[in-house]
Amino acid sequence: MTTDSDIELSGPFQVKDGAGRLLDVKAIRIFDEGYGIIDVYVDFKARLEPGAYKDTVLLRQIVERLRALGYKGPDFGHSDPGLQESRLIVLEAPEEFTAFAKSRGWKNLAEDFD
Repeated sequence: MTTDSDIELSGPFQVKDGAGRLLDVKAIRIFDEGYGIIDVYVDFKARLEPGAYKDTVLLRQIVERLRALGYKGPDFGHSDPGLQESRLIVLEAPEEFTAFAKSRGWKNLAEDFD
């Protein structure tokens, strides 16, 4: 699901999970503004296996896609397990992701209070 407040970082591409299954990613997106920590939403075409958000092989390929698009920094971890869905993985970006997100139009609302 996308809204007018989303920034699409990547369109469709394919990845493999730790079991070697080919998965279709529909998009990688973020909200256009936030306070500090950025959640990165990875939308999939089909349902994922339970616990897919913990699959290090899968997560590494998603981060590599972001690096190919210009992100420079460490790997991501998954966000709160309660945010994960059957066709969605939510990742918590490290602080280094902020510069890349800003280059794509993200606004840090916390800066309004500095």
